Amino acid sequence: MFSNRFNRWTVAAIALMGTAIATVPGAVLAQTPDHPSDTAAQFPTRNDLKSLTTAGSYLAARHASVERDAASAAAFYRSALRTDPKNNELLDRAFISSVADGDIDEAVKLAERILTIDKTNRVARLVVGVHDLKMKKYATAQTNINQSIRGPITDLVATLLSGWAAYGAGDAKGGVATIDKLAGPEWYPLFKDLHTGMILELAGKEKDAGTRFERAYKLDDSMLRVTEAYARWLSRNKDSAAATTVYQAFDKKLARHPLIVEGLRDTKAGKKLPPLIDSAQAGAAEALYGIGATLTRRGGEDLALVYLQLSLYLQPSHPLALLSLADLYESVKRPQMAIKVYERVPSTSPLKRNAQIQLAIDLDSADRTDEAIKILKGVTTEDAKDLEAIMALGNIERGRKRFGDCGATYSQGIEVLPAGADKANSVWYYYRGICEERSKQWAKAEADMKKALELQPDQPHVLNYLGYSWIDQGVNLDEGMKMIKRAVEQRPDDGYIVDSLGWAYYRIGNYEEAVKNLERAIDLKPEDPTINDHLGDAYWRVGRTLEAKFQWSHARDLKPEPDDLPKIEAKIANGMTEDNSNSSAAQAEKKKDDGKGG
Repeated sequence: MFSNRFNRWTVAAIALMGTAIATVPGAVLAQTPDHPSDTAAQFPTRNDLKSLTTAGSYLAARHASVERDAASAAAFYRSALRTDPKNNELLDRAFISSVADGDIDEAVKLAERILTIDKTNRVARLVVGVHDLKMKKYATAQTNINQSIRGPITDLVATLLSGWAAYGAGDAKGGVATIDKLAGPEWYPLFKDLHTGMILELAGKEKDAGTRFERAYKLDDSMLRVTEAYARWLSRNKDSAAATTVYQAFDKKLARHPLIVEGLRDTKAGKKLPPLIDSAQAGAAEALYGIGATLTRRGGEDLALVYLQLSLYLQPSHPLALLSLADLYESVKRPQMAIKVYERVPSTSPLKRNAQIQLAIDLDSADRTDEAIKILKGVTTEDAKDLEAIMALGNIERGRKRFGDCGATYSQGIEVLPAGADKANSVWYYYRGICEERSKQWAKAEADMKKALELQPDQPHVLNYLGYSWIDQGVNLDEGMKMIKRAVEQRPDDGYIVDSLGWAYYRIGNYEEAVKNLERAIDLKPEDPTINDHLGDAYWRVGRTLEAKFQWSHARDLKPEPDDLPKIEAKIANGMTEDNSNSSAAQAEKKKDDGKGG
């Protein structure tokens, strides 16, 4: 409910696969071609590379690989390869790094060298085959792609690409036959029907294409690209009403997907929509994107990266492939790389607005908050009812402790919430309440917290926040303690909420229970400086002074907030005194703004 992620549409594009994932040896993640990361100042220059020995280049490349900086890794591996050209391991690593970086032209050169040594290298065959397909060398594309087969995933990809290469060569019937012959897991037919339908559609076999699309749709009507392909076909071959019905059915499953919204608008206007794919290259890109997007969500990031980069090599502005690639970078904690990819989403794409929202979130995580806020304010200016953009803006402002701003932003969202007692609306009041409480507007904050609980009575974070706030103020003590205990019952393994219970006991003077619960919180969140400081205070109150100083020392070493450090150091030096006895209470107040507890 309280997630900050807004690009969920990328996952809806493809049905999940329950299968083992083939991995690529030595694969690393990277920037996209011509879009270096913001750490470009560290990228090796030619002079840097010239001055390195083979061993030095190799070690630098390995380090870059660990850091998932494929651009640097590829440069260092190629540097090492120039001084040791017969080293097959260096050749393979330079090749994989170049693919991961999206430098497919360079990867093709390396792949051709690999194939002179090892004709069975499947990834090299795939890359060369995709290059051939892009260059419209369809016969050699089929030859190379057909030799890239290795397992369920690669079999499917190779077969789909081979089918598209056959279509490109003018043999649509042969392309369809190639795909139809593929046997395998129960999820194969969905992809087979989708891609044979698209090939038949481009070949002018509209009736046969409709049969395939309908079959795929019946297999999975929640798959975005199947829905789009089928609805577009219906708009041309049946009527707009039938196409609208298909779009509406999808919208009920995943509301307001930008591509579906666009399709609904067009079909309601009576438009006949063109096919989803317009060339063999675009069809192959779609196949690579589809499997790559799925693998990203199934833990196969290395192979997914290869497929997504190859998809973008064939169709550089494919918006769904770009969103999936950015999502992949986010999943491996590389927001700087994701930023560069989001910036490439075409301004004409219905998905641009979604890319802008996620771009802003990543910019904020890279400490480029002002840029993030500017982007989101631009989105909300264009559409004052864009709740996702408003929520993203409020979350960034709240995370950066701009509590006056975030309160106003959440109010903007609350004003345009759908009418009714939808429990999903609870989060708006909860977050606004946090901003109001932190900006010293307790009456408003209390009202919003109560409203959040009215909409969702057992939400543990709201129970925890309101209950703790009452106890901290010395009011509604029994009810506040009951709320926190209800929160702990629901989230017994949430260290922040358990800390709230312990600190609530501390605030009412029950130090023995405070110690018991704070020790439990430490077990759950041992690296949190505030919880360690709380436990130190509780130990001091029960006479365990040596243990108290140990906990305070540990809190100091865990890098607390700059304002809290001198207070902790004072307790280490002098113990609990009148001057510092309230310092942890102040820390607890600061802690609450993240919505994770007291």
